[in-house]
Amino acid sequence: MTASTILVIEDQVQNQYLMKYLLESHGFHVLLSGDGKAGIDAALAHVPDLILLDIQLPEMNGHDVAKALQANPHLSSIPVVAVTSYAMPGDREQVLASGCTGYIEKPINPETFVSTIKEYLQDTRPADRRDSSTGGCK
Repeated sequence: MTASTILVIEDQVQNQYLMKYLLESHGFHVLLSGDGKAGIDAALAHVPDLILLDIQLPEMNGHDVAKALQANPHLSSIPVVAVTSYAMPGDREQVLASGCTGYIEKPINPETFVSTIKEYLQDTRPADRRDSSTGGCK
């Protein structure tokens, strides 16, 4: 069985390192991108199994990245999970409304991070993963 490929779109090197370390230590193949535009380009080039997306990115924020990923027919079926420090009331709903599949708060919990990621990868609903209970998100 081939290892799942996960694209991490995150501008903070420490966060990139931690997520990459945790995921690779559990057998995942990890690609890193430091900004939204490069992340979209990497997604098109590699078509990962899952995308972890920071919301506070320079130049192109995570909401816009999620919308761009959803608008591309080659990428729209890839689950996109926001990994963000936004934790105020309404932030989760905004993230989901922009096209993200899920939401993980920073700082991430190293003890539960990988199991949470595995849950998103196991979501094997048919091609259209949209769920009306999450405001139209996959």
